[in-house]
Amino acid sequence: MEGQAVTEVVLLACGSFNPITNMHLRMFELARDHLVDTGQYRVVKGIISPVGDGYKKKGLIEASHRLEMARLATKDSDWITVDAWECLQPEWVETAKVVRHHYDDLLAAEQNIDDVDTVKYTKRRRVEENHFQGSSSDRGRDSSQVMLLCGADVLESFGIPNLWKQEDIAEIVGRYGLVCITRNSNDPHKFIHQSDTLWKYRKNIHVVREWVTNEISATHIRRALRRGRSVRYLLPDKVVRYVQENDLYSAESEKKNADVVLAPFQKCSGALSS
Repeated sequence: MEGQAVTEVVLLACGSFNPITNMHLRMFELARDHLVDTGQYRVVKGIISPVGDGYKKKGLIEASHRLEMARLATKDSDWITVDAWECLQPEWVETAKVVRHHYDDLLAAEQNIDDVDTVKYTKRRRVEENHFQGSSSDRGRDSSQVMLLCGADVLESFGIPNLWKQEDIAEIVGRYGLVCITRNSNDPHKFIHQSDTLWKYRKNIHVVREWVTNEISATHIRRALRRGRSVRYLLPDKVVRYVQENDLYSAESEKKNADVVLAPFQKCSGALSS
């Protein structure tokens, strides 16, 4: 609509990136196209945030390698970057806290850029104090947003008992917003309908259909690498070379954390027993 204010958006993708694939990068492009097409948003930045070693996922190689591969994969991008904050934390950090961290960074950067505009800053802080009561689309359009970018599998994982805190889901979707990339085999709208929390904040969830289906999976790629098969054109060439030069994925590396409980479940069981 002509004359309508446009909200600037930072897309944030959290995950293992073990290794980062072309599909991970493709998600950013799909999300940006979708948000721009609404006429309500302008995507100014994409951030890849690899999870820390404390997540304890089976087969998760060291964060230093995953971070470097992500940096190599985004080296030629003029808008997608990699952030090390999450993976450098000594313990696993909940995704809601990661999104909050990047939103605080966005606020701080805007305050520094526009420090003399105290009226605008006061207005933004009032939005923060109101937290996420109601839809993020109800905020003033001068308020920049961080949206979590994910696949349909992450959306559906919200329903796995003890994997996510309900208050974290409400904060991520209600306060910030979610862009979910889905494929033909997924039905995120059905899952949103079945979840009271997601239904409440459904206006903050952007579902993007990937019509050019691509079933690239980091799990399948690690299996191919263990078996000495080519993974070229599934990963960026720079990442393929890095994997080969560092001999990263093997039968031994896939056993890492095999007998360890995933960090979210550890935290939940600790909370239940205390």
